[in-house]
Amino acid sequence: MEKGYCGAECGNCGFRGKGECAGCRASGGCPFGKYCYLASTVKPGGEAALEAYKKELIGEINALGIPGLPEITELIPLNGFFVNLAYELPGGKSVKFLDDGEIYLGTQVPCEFNDGSVSRYFGVVAGPGFLLVGEYGADGTDPELILYRKR
Repeated sequence: MEKGYCGAECGNCGFRGKGECAGCRASGGCPFGKYCYLASTVKPGGEAALEAYKKELIGEINALGIPGLPEITELIPLNGFFVNLAYELPGGKSVKFLDDGEIYLGTQVPCEFNDGSVSRYFGVVAGPGFLLVGEYGADGTDPELILYRKR
């Protein structure tokens, strides 16, 4: 299976088989018709540059001190389509902060406060210039925006 510059398995996202994506390497780092910021990190500096970037992001995330968020140890490439949840704002309007056609680094971890009767998860997403942390139920239900911050 083809891997993108960032190590993502291109066939796993579903867009490749539908012809909606040429693949990262085949498109020169533009899998969805625009330049991927992860490819721009890896191409000039190699995989070592990506690992250094991920380590920096993990340090920033762990330093946030969000209650219930366990220590993050790994970030993986994720298609925006899978992580772009609509968060309800105080006025009642729902807003998506991400781009479905972008590749982000992120992870999902269980909330440390789960008691067995309710399971909540944290979704952590990093993109070019921002960090986003959301909390939600199974399958992304009832999402709550915990943090969106420029970096």
